[in-house]
Amino acid sequence: MSRRYRVLHRTSYSYDDVVTNSYGRAYLTPRDIAGQQRLHRHRVKVEPAPTDEAQSPDVYGNLSSYFQVTSEHWELVVTSESVVEVQAPAPGRLTEGAALRPWEEARPTAADGARAVEFVLDLVPAEITPEVRAYAADVLRPGRPIGEAVADLTARIFADFTYTAGSTTVSTKVADVFAARHGVCQDFARLAIACLRSQGLAARYVSGYLATDPPPGREHVFGIDATHAWAAVRLPDDTWLAFDPTNNQFVGERYVTVGWGRDYVDVPPLRGIIYSDSTTSTIAVSVDVAEVSH
Repeated sequence: MSRRYRVLHRTSYSYDDVVTNSYGRAYLTPRDIAGQQRLHRHRVKVEPAPTDEAQSPDVYGNLSSYFQVTSEHWELVVTSESVVEVQAPAPGRLTEGAALRPWEEARPTAADGARAVEFVLDLVPAEITPEVRAYAADVLRPGRPIGEAVADLTARIFADFTYTAGSTTVSTKVADVFAARHGVCQDFARLAIACLRSQGLAARYVSGYLATDPPPGREHVFGIDATHAWAAVRLPDDTWLAFDPTNNQFVGERYVTVGWGRDYVDVPPLRGIIYSDSTTSTIAVSVDVAEVSH
């Protein structure tokens, strides 16, 4: 079983003075993932029209879009449109196979290669504090099956932390989230990742979209969706198990994966540099994830 979605992501920047040159890089193209996700169609449109633009994969296989706008402008609009099909996970992924093995067996070694070991390393500055390590150790008890442990960690973060829109920024540290006990999806994903890494497990940050179904009897409202973030842990068989602590669930066919890395800074939706005397700017983001027929 699979679900197909049309994803429309529009970002507009407005400035209080003319911009003479703008460079940007966007991570807005959903990934092709064998057996999990298929990208049928995608385009990124930049207004004003770029002087130069290109697409290229990064070190993790995410597709990024580069653009440069050299015409004078007061507003920059980047619109991404995709049609992507997401496959439902295998029914036995948590009740058989690698998910039942002790979590200690998932710790990467040098024999697993640099890419696996890279996802165990802490960030700079460090995110793994004594408090994070103790929180994780209470979940990752010796010999516990890794699927069960990750489900418990997901549930604990969901219960112990409150989702509060606008309470943090992309630069908020895990230690601050842990102390305040509130945050948003990217904070809870980063907290879970720090917990797993504190015990020697490989974990990655995942960026994408979550399709939200309207309440019964209500029509889909265009443009109110948002980007979403979750985490994934490497299993003993070198596969990855994705989970969402914000919603206390494992990732399924309602999740559209755009990219992954060690942290948010590896896969931000948009970043760039402008040349301008502008002192203030405003940003408006609209995201719509709508299921479409096959």
